[in-house]
Amino acid sequence: MSGKKAAARLMIQGTSSNVGKSVLAAAFCRIFYQEGYHVAPFKAQNMALNSFITRSGGEMGRAQVVQAQAAGLEPDVRMNPVLLKPTGHTGSQVIVLGKAQGTLSALKYHGDYQRKTWPIVEEALHELLEEYEIVVIEGAGSPAEVNLKQNDIVNMRVAKEAQAPVLLVADIDRGGALASVVGTLELLEPEERQLVQGIVMNKFRGDIKLLQPALDFLEERTGIPVVGVVPFYDQFKIPEEDSVVLEEQNTSKRAQGKSRDEALDVAVIRLPYLSNFTDFDPFEDEPDVILRYVREPAELGQPDCVIIPGSKNTLSDLRFLWDSGLGEKIIKFWQEDVPIIGICGGYQMLGRIVRDPLGTESDLKEIAGLGILPMETEFELDKHTVQSRGKVVGGELFLARCQGTEITGYEIHMGRSQGEGHSLFEIEAQETAYGDGMSAGSAVGTYLHGIFDNDPLRTALLEWLWERRGGTRPVGETMSQAAIREQSFNELADWVRNSMDMEKIRAMMGLHKG
Repeated sequence: MSGKKAAARLMIQGTSSNVGKSVLAAAFCRIFYQEGYHVAPFKAQNMALNSFITRSGGEMGRAQVVQAQAAGLEPDVRMNPVLLKPTGHTGSQVIVLGKAQGTLSALKYHGDYQRKTWPIVEEALHELLEEYEIVVIEGAGSPAEVNLKQNDIVNMRVAKEAQAPVLLVADIDRGGALASVVGTLELLEPEERQLVQGIVMNKFRGDIKLLQPALDFLEERTGIPVVGVVPFYDQFKIPEEDSVVLEEQNTSKRAQGKSRDEALDVAVIRLPYLSNFTDFDPFEDEPDVILRYVREPAELGQPDCVIIPGSKNTLSDLRFLWDSGLGEKIIKFWQEDVPIIGICGGYQMLGRIVRDPLGTESDLKEIAGLGILPMETEFELDKHTVQSRGKVVGGELFLARCQGTEITGYEIHMGRSQGEGHSLFEIEAQETAYGDGMSAGSAVGTYLHGIFDNDPLRTALLEWLWERRGGTRPVGETMSQAAIREQSFNELADWVRNSMDMEKIRAMMGLHKG
């Protein structure tokens, strides 16, 4: 397909996964947005369990949602036309233009199916290039994966289709950055290498003068200029792309160095197929919360609250709870009146049983739930994906403090739950009204992702938890999540702008200096 390429474009590729491509793409989206351009993000194919539901009910990767927000846009599934959500070690649910297409093995996907998705990717790319003034494109993993190159739809094939100048990013904090840059370039075809017009060293710690000989070597060896050295900084409140970051740090940044007397202890169960862990990012911004991710009973300690998060494979993760001993521990906590909160898949696990008769998520047909909430869940083929708006109607536990408050969130689930309790939230979505959520004793469950982004509800929860300790919350009002996000985007833009040769980057994009 050939199309009108009206927009300027810039592509961010990496020497490997987790080098900071998504955050840098968000930074460029905000930089150009600040300069008055109509800019959109694009990533052809994303593999992540951290997804989002658009206003039209389409599902897309959270990274491109963040980039769209940085660009001042409403998220659009064309910005991430293909999303893969792993359901096991070798298979993923395939989502195309926001709609689930079923689950495929990696072998089946990386072949005829992936080739069939290229026209869809191509069309989405050209539509964005025609509608916007700038498109910031993100690659995936490394463009030098020779075993995947034949069916590539996300790296150099996209760069060639868009004729986009490529910035090649390396994580210098990880080590081996020079070798990874040179090696990546050596494995590219000549026409691909020509598209790489700049090298970026990301996450640098130390004195730039000590690095200069290495930068000179890179430029001499490759003939490509180093257009940026971005200093290491991890204080931005920008949602991460996927839970790989939890492997590196299991405790919230703001909690480090705080004692239990100074902060609430909130433990999130680190499920093997944990999804949408950004549900808990708002707690990262609260100075009186220690947010921990735990894998086994011994790590739980004596938390003020336990949260069971969403899951892409609810039955497998429920079996993990039983096999690990976490299930029995959670039940014991509930019996001792410790607050338990379940979100989406975690909500389903709190019930009496979860059934999957059609095998929509795994080979498991049914498994006993924790038996805390009086409900049962059965999976169906249709996936419920909506942005939701409603209000708090339940008066249980901390919800009594915010009863009647309006809330927003989004739902991504295939199971349908039926139970004996009354609803906690009255929801309106896609011109339909229905109830959501249930409680029993100290446990609360809901299908709503993003529930803690609602400032009044989150504040009510934290005040209630402090009162359960016999005290009062030691902090006043904190910034709203929307205000924190905007401040973070602006800080990120400043940080990256000051670390880049923006004149050189604008020149390679064909832009005049903003």
